[in-house]
Amino acid sequence: MSTRIPAGSDTPPLGVARPPVASPGRDAAARRRSGGRRWAWLFMLGWAAQVAVRLWLGSGQTVPVATPDESGYLFAARVLTGGPDADMSYGTVYRGGYPLLLTPAFWLSDDPVSVYRFALVVNALISAAMLPLAFQLLRLFQVRKRWAYVFAHVTVALPCVLFYSEFVLTDAILPVVLVGWLLLVHRWLTAPAPEGVSGGRGAPSLHKGQGAAVRVHLAGAGASLLVAYAYACHSRGAVLLVAHGALVATAVACRWRSWRAGALALLAAAAGTAAGMLLNASLLPHMYPAGDNDLSGNVVQRLTDARGWAWTLSLGTGQVWYQSVATGGVAAVGLVAVAYAVVRPGGALACSAGRTRALALTIVGIVAAIALATSAALPVEYRVGNYVYGRYLATITPVLFAVGVAVLLRGAWRVPAAAAAAAALTVGAACVVQWYAGDLLTQYTYTGYDFPETSFLTWDWTSFRLWHATLTGLLLLAVAVAAVRLRRRGPLLLAAVLAVVAVGMSVTATERIARPLVRDETAHTDIRESVDLRAQRSIAVDWNVPWTIRLSHYYWAWWSDGSVFDARWTPPPRNVDLVVLAWPKDVPAERSWPAGAPPGWQVVDSRRTIEGDWVAWTRS
Repeated sequence: MSTRIPAGSDTPPLGVARPPVASPGRDAAARRRSGGRRWAWLFMLGWAAQVAVRLWLGSGQTVPVATPDESGYLFAARVLTGGPDADMSYGTVYRGGYPLLLTPAFWLSDDPVSVYRFALVVNALISAAMLPLAFQLLRLFQVRKRWAYVFAHVTVALPCVLFYSEFVLTDAILPVVLVGWLLLVHRWLTAPAPEGVSGGRGAPSLHKGQGAAVRVHLAGAGASLLVAYAYACHSRGAVLLVAHGALVATAVACRWRSWRAGALALLAAAAGTAAGMLLNASLLPHMYPAGDNDLSGNVVQRLTDARGWAWTLSLGTGQVWYQSVATGGVAAVGLVAVAYAVVRPGGALACSAGRTRALALTIVGIVAAIALATSAALPVEYRVGNYVYGRYLATITPVLFAVGVAVLLRGAWRVPAAAAAAAALTVGAACVVQWYAGDLLTQYTYTGYDFPETSFLTWDWTSFRLWHATLTGLLLLAVAVAAVRLRRRGPLLLAAVLAVVAVGMSVTATERIARPLVRDETAHTDIRESVDLRAQRSIAVDWNVPWTIRLSHYYWAWWSDGSVFDARWTPPPRNVDLVVLAWPKDVPAERSWPAGAPPGWQVVDSRRTIEGDWVAWTRS
């Protein structure tokens, strides 16, 4: 017997199964999980690719060439693991926060080259973490997901992130630390106030409110610990620490955060800073037994003198010029946008007006404070890099670059105005540099390592060209503005142009600057084939040997206590295993020992180099 279904009835016949109907909510959750997995894979593969690029570029680095900075951090890591001392008296103090990350290298090897290569692996792993952080930063500025991912890769490829990861420098990790801090402090500052209702039906709300409060406190503590770690790594971290404290105090005073949240954040910062100070103090007797170069004294002297202020302001302006030109004007667009947010807060930072102003003012303050403090502390070194330099502001350049990208992608009619203001800022800064430095830009020593970006822009690795670099940077800015005016392919074209330029800068800087420095430094100082350095438990180097060579000898004699003496006034010590003396002109190496070598000492190696001449002696 057949079963008939009444017309218009939704009831299926008896024994006929209804087709399953998926819940719309369940479908949406499944799509979110699938999308989340895809993004997780994208970030994992992207991070691995960025690590691989860094390891490839750094594959030729085997010896410190950014002297004395690299040597200082390596020796600090050696001391922290109980290794021998290295006398760097009267030099810049290198702090212990970054060397802490390098200490596992000593568990795997005690060979200097192996330790150096392990340090570059650490750099690559941390530096590549800029990818997810830059993505979150661009999303914070309301850039669409796919373009945020694309431009996050461009940000990670900037020389201020990529090139410096090839060296044992805090610059390899500080940009990551700063962006991480900014994201956490933004989360802490702008999170909604936790709410909880006690009793009965309000219990779930209470738990939800408690969870929100815990997340706020974790964000505040995390931001505090990051700035404390930055302080333990470098003096620039002191600027971040002050800025963080001021932001926390402002948040409590304006009632954006409770006094309890502010107290916990400040307590975490104080504890982390105290630990960092103890760590740094422990290094001083092992590396600076006769004192350091007193850079803080330079700051006091310059800031209490009119000529000192002229030096400080002009050199600080040169740093701003460099970060603008090095990013094709995009960082200048970001700086202009952030400064504008201080005057007229908007939605660029995706939070309320008062908090936007506070965050924007903090970023501008960090730029100004780093530029001015480092310029005031910098000694006169008779090099072009005194007047235009990019490393100090490299820490915050990725943030300004991300803001600039967001303005270009989302600015619409405001893009030409922002670009014009950025161009004016760049040209004005160049005029200040030209006015103050003048002919010194061509007369002072040109160090290629100081100019990885501008050398590419001017295609000149032997001299500095202020106006050529300025015009090329502005041309890139004009191309960027023209690209974003294209309706469909604009963002892709902008990303391609910026990525090609950024990668080109790092690749050419590696081939034309870093690799030649490694070859020269090795040829000038490597004496491993002349003497068994593992058997030399102590080395003393004449103060009159150029400091780059002196520190390289400490590096090759990795297992030896390193000390320094001045052969003009002090006889070479005889209670050491290896002595390196300055080698006067027109004198045989065997007569380089003042007043004649004592019995039992012999020359094992000698070199005449463009950096300086030296003779190595050991006891037979």
